[in-house]
Amino acid sequence: MTQRRRFDLTTRIALNIVLDGVLAALGVTVSFWLADPLHPVPSPELLPLAGAVAIWLIGFPFGLSRLHWRFVSFRDLALIGAAAAVTALMLVLLMVGAGLAMPSTAFPVILVLTLVMALSGPKLLYRLARQLPAESNEAAQTAVLVGNGETAELFLTAYSRLGAAPYRVVGLMALSARHIGRRVQGLNIFGAVEEAEEALDRLAQKPDLLIITTPELAGDALGALLAAADRSGIRVLRAPSLTRLAPADQKIELQPIAIEDLLNRQQVKLDRAGMARLVAGQRVLVTGAGGSIGSELARQLAGFAPAELMLLDNSEYALWQIDLEVAELAPDVPRRAVIADVRDRTRLAKLCDAFKPELVFHAAALKHVPIVETNPLEGLQTNVLGTRAVADAAAASGAALMVLISTDKAVNPSSVMGATKRLAEMYCQGLDVAARHGGAAMRCVTVRFGNVLGSTGSVVPLFRRQLSQGGPLTVTHPDMQRYFMTVREAVGLVLQASVVGSGAEAIPDGGIFVLDMGEPVKIVDLARQMIRLAGLRPEEDVAIRFTGLRPGEKLFEELFHGSEKPEPTGHEGLLMATPRLVDVRLVAAAIRTIEAAARTGDAAAATATLARMVPEFVHAPGLAVSGTAG
Repeated sequence: MTQRRRFDLTTRIALNIVLDGVLAALGVTVSFWLADPLHPVPSPELLPLAGAVAIWLIGFPFGLSRLHWRFVSFRDLALIGAAAAVTALMLVLLMVGAGLAMPSTAFPVILVLTLVMALSGPKLLYRLARQLPAESNEAAQTAVLVGNGETAELFLTAYSRLGAAPYRVVGLMALSARHIGRRVQGLNIFGAVEEAEEALDRLAQKPDLLIITTPELAGDALGALLAAADRSGIRVLRAPSLTRLAPADQKIELQPIAIEDLLNRQQVKLDRAGMARLVAGQRVLVTGAGGSIGSELARQLAGFAPAELMLLDNSEYALWQIDLEVAELAPDVPRRAVIADVRDRTRLAKLCDAFKPELVFHAAALKHVPIVETNPLEGLQTNVLGTRAVADAAAASGAALMVLISTDKAVNPSSVMGATKRLAEMYCQGLDVAARHGGAAMRCVTVRFGNVLGSTGSVVPLFRRQLSQGGPLTVTHPDMQRYFMTVREAVGLVLQASVVGSGAEAIPDGGIFVLDMGEPVKIVDLARQMIRLAGLRPEEDVAIRFTGLRPGEKLFEELFHGSEKPEPTGHEGLLMATPRLVDVRLVAAAIRTIEAAARTGDAAAATATLARMVPEFVHAPGLAVSGTAG
């Protein structure tokens, strides 16, 4: 196969050489005719052959023989022009040296222009011919591109290489109204995203499809465009990221709009330098490393060059996945993949004693509310006893910092899961106060936030699975709402909180960092949006069914308890909850009581102790709601 490719390349180069020679000879002949129409024949008659030889000699250093006619560019045209000018100069000097008369005083200029036209014209015509569709497909769907001029031009260039496309591009919509009236590759920019509905209404025939060509379009602007398209019955898809370095045969696979793109969140500037100072050269332990938060923590931490990274999880498959991914992302970072249960105090103590982590990120938890409701002892053992085991083992081995990943469900909890996370917060708060005033070495930072889009067990993967099965999409209650954030943004802010909490900045004793989650989203609206993003219509193509609140669920979550006054931290995206402190000795005693109850399988005694320690814990029994969305 390699020999065949070499043969094909040699053949193409030889063909280019021959064609350039013929074109140069033709250009010399035509230049004589243009310079002196009464005497059109070159004198001497071998001068065209001299032109061919000259272009062969000059063409090699200019790379003319390697030009791909189908993809000739402006840079290529500049090279052709330079080669033509040098060739013309050589021929003129040859004629002057041989004492030959010029057909006219303008002959040198005519010769240059003629050679440029002769060498570049056929190449441009060839490229144009290859970009024209083989035949007009009047039955194809019509499409409008949405984006800036550069991304639209890249898309149209790649689109022109397709043999047969299922859609026909008929116009462009810009990101800004100042571009209206311009043209890109012969297509009119007829409107802008900011006036999408009016622009679409002005069209005599509405397109079947809007294709977004730029990743810049997101948040409210994207939501408004989707709403306008929905009212007009137009599907919206996103084009892949295209570059000028892409291969010529790159396929254009249009994708549905990701629900993450609709989060109206401003990009937060993070202290990457501070993160690097915190992590670089340190031994770092991540528990729950195979989960949604833990795996993203592992990815981002690996990028800051830790001395060694221990990935701990009790799921073999999840651990294998993240270990493989980190190996590919950061092959130079030493790592250990460890199967362990955070509830096993002896195992954790031995692991930490051997590894001696300096930074510990505790993401391991049972977080699915209904499952923990039916398995309360498991939730208590993982979320409470497991947090204590990790914190104690880390402190005993000399760790400088432990970061606890908490949840908004710990605020005024209505579920066992939420209450267990609140008790875990209380234990870590007590340890942090001890570190500040009691001479303990390890600081504890607690970070609380809401739902992460696409995380395991969350509503977005559920809706995607239900959509793939044709529906219906199940929503527990019409008024259910939640805070949402992308996993990458959440973990970035967790690392930011780690930098702030471990530094010398004045923060309250036992203060809890709370991520700025923006505005809550109604789950039924999320369901409708995901149906639309799939190119379908809510309630017509896919039904939405209300199933009722499950035990432990609330209609809405809170980020702050009534006694926790939100305080700014001076860092964008981070707030501080004024701490509600309980003596760590009382918390530790309660955890020992829960441990004893769990050992005997006494769920009632364990949850009673949990309720005593978290007095705001009020069990939600669930609420039956039936019907479909109207």
